[in-house]
Amino acid sequence: MARVVELAYYPVKGCAGSALREAVLTPAGLAHDRSFMVVGERGVYRTQRRDPRLALIVPAISTDGLRLTLNAPRHEPVAIDVDTTRPRRDVDLFGAAFLGIDQGDDAADWLSTVLAAPSRLVRVPPEHHRVTDGRTPGTSGYADSCAVHLLSRSSLDLLNAKLAERGAAPMPTDRFRPNIVVGGWDEPHTEDRARRITVGTAELGYAKPAIRCAVTVVDQLTGERDGPEPLRSLAGYRRAREGGVAFGAKFAVVRPGTLSVGDELTVGTWGETEV
Repeated sequence: MARVVELAYYPVKGCAGSALREAVLTPAGLAHDRSFMVVGERGVYRTQRRDPRLALIVPAISTDGLRLTLNAPRHEPVAIDVDTTRPRRDVDLFGAAFLGIDQGDDAADWLSTVLAAPSRLVRVPPEHHRVTDGRTPGTSGYADSCAVHLLSRSSLDLLNAKLAERGAAPMPTDRFRPNIVVGGWDEPHTEDRARRITVGTAELGYAKPAIRCAVTVVDQLTGERDGPEPLRSLAGYRRAREGGVAFGAKFAVVRPGTLSVGDELTVGTWGETEV
């Protein structure tokens, strides 16, 4: 029986995530997931691909989303009242133009110090309208693409077995930054074939494979790049048909609701793998 074994959300894109026992699933994903983003002076998004120290920043957001605290080793935390009324500014995410609400100089100064690069913090505007692609269209905040990233425990177990054959250390789940981790699927990469999933009171629709990037080589505890794994091993057996290496799957939210660790997942529709 497939069940949710881990839940996590990432309030600030590229920064550390927080584990959850239960969550509200909105049309844009788990509540507050990737609703903030760090940008450079020209509004271009910052990512662990270029700024791996983002991994060391641990955001904490209040349940109502009105208070955000940023923590990092060897730095005093900064707390801000979330602003949704300031003028919008242009931001760039993967070359696509969006709008963001700047969260002020306190957050900007703190981030600039921690990252050693001029930075500002923006929030998704309430009127944010983004249509995500894939088999099931949807929306999301500042996520790379779709609202929900789902990964099965058996997929990670297979990867770690292959890493062990190479004499490499196993990879923790946080290298892949999923929102939902599923246990109970004996066959690795079952998530590739699940087209409609009911979990808790919510429903998810498959969008596309999760194509992996250099973020997976960043140690999420140290904020440093840690060699070629897992991309080297994944390249040997997880080449996607349209390019890149795939690990996990992206889903759109078909029906918002609530879900919890321990909830059963029911797959209503299956399809063929795209990897």
